[in-house]
Amino acid sequence: MKNWKIAALSALAAGVLATGCGTANSASTNGSSSNTSSAGNATTTSTASGKTVGFAVSTLNNPFFVAMQNGVQSEAQKDGLKVTVENGNNDAATQLNQVQDLIQQHVSVILLNPVDSNSLSSAVKLANQANIPVITLDRSVNEGKVATFIASDSVEAGKEAADQLIKALGGKGQVVELQGTIGASSEIDREKGFDQEIATASGIKVVAKQTANFDRNTAMNVMQNILQAHPNINGVFAQNDEMALGALKAIQQSGKKGIAIVGIDGEQEAIADVNNGSMYADIAQQPTQEGMLGIDNALKLINGQTVPSTVSSPLQLVNKGSSFKGF
Repeated sequence: MKNWKIAALSALAAGVLATGCGTANSASTNGSSSNTSSAGNATTTSTASGKTVGFAVSTLNNPFFVAMQNGVQSEAQKDGLKVTVENGNNDAATQLNQVQDLIQQHVSVILLNPVDSNSLSSAVKLANQANIPVITLDRSVNEGKVATFIASDSVEAGKEAADQLIKALGGKGQVVELQGTIGASSEIDREKGFDQEIATASGIKVVAKQTANFDRNTAMNVMQNILQAHPNINGVFAQNDEMALGALKAIQQSGKKGIAIVGIDGEQEAIADVNNGSMYADIAQQPTQEGMLGIDNALKLINGQTVPSTVSSPLQLVNKGSSFKGF
């Protein structure tokens, strides 16, 4: 296994607005609901005085993005900023409408967590035309002008996940890769890093690669089918913890033993499974910090200051016995 490193994520040239496709509960698909703190509702507005920042998040049906929202809101309150949170429920059309609404509301900055890095370039371009800066969080976009991209290095995370599976399997065996939402930059980059690194182990074969859309229940169903088609697998790489936890449940229900699972995110449930031996390792991120960094950079833009094109949020390798608690 190579030495673990924390690397700054490569700058993606500016981006299109990416949108969501998902399962969280929403009181509105157009961002019209307000004044609620429920993670399942479409809009949350803080009562802090001052400028307003819009936060368009792909879904709040995932602990990672709930933690990110908490970071956004806590830092905004400290800085005296209002924040309007739009839950896209992982639906592209919904998130597009929500970003357009934020533009109509003349928010000072838009924080965007896209699920699709290509399909909604028009929304970012509309924000550009309205002179509203866009900051992307965790996932990037492909076209349009983005002020800064704040994220962990997903390529490096994929590489480290591959290293962990190579170590767990002793360089030999059959592995499965559960992909996130196809087209999301995090899916693309984690797959790139994993595929490059796993190829260095000639004794390991990737026998199945299938999307489960970063979703736990979908991953459980996908994994059940993969286990029937490939009953002799030895390892699973899931591009996020929700899929890792879904795969774990399918494996446990099948009664199979000795299948090493590696995920990415750092959810408390996944960290607990690493420590009890149900999962082999996790590559932890810091979504709360990413949300806080989003607000910090939004405040700089509001004050007319310059911001870097990319901001790196650190990764942490978690093996059994780690003191890392997760989010």
